[in-house]
Amino acid sequence: MEIVKIYREALRPSVGIYLIIALLVPIIILTAAPFSLPLGIALAAFVFLGISVLLVVRAPRIEVNEANFRAGKATIERKFIGAVSAFSGQHAREQRGVKLDARAWTLFRGYIDPVVKVELTDPNDPTPYWLISTRRPMELAQALRTNQK
Repeated sequence: MEIVKIYREALRPSVGIYLIIALLVPIIILTAAPFSLPLGIALAAFVFLGISVLLVVRAPRIEVNEANFRAGKATIERKFIGAVSAFSGQHAREQRGVKLDARAWTLFRGYIDPVVKVELTDPNDPTPYWLISTRRPMELAQALRTNQK
């Protein structure tokens, strides 16, 4: 039996993060230049590419299929999902800040503003809800609301 994926997203860094990492390039070149300019250039390229690859490979993934919802390393059966709400702008900042329950499970990325709040109905789980960063909050919320098993 094939599991149909309803929603999939990887929380990869924005372009701004790569620009910040690129600032390491001249620092590494200038630090290594007194010893060897070609070594400094090679080392800078290696560091930039290495960090960039790590950020892409290690980016948390959000996935909704017919039976489960997975966000990063956490997975829950969809039958335990209650109300789902999408937030952006000031409302998202409030959810991540003053309105955040300390018992909630969170998956935040500073470079992604919108969040989705997924309330849990599992009586054996003390976690009241998950709060997850996403670039497509309305799509994720809709995927979680439809065809729940």
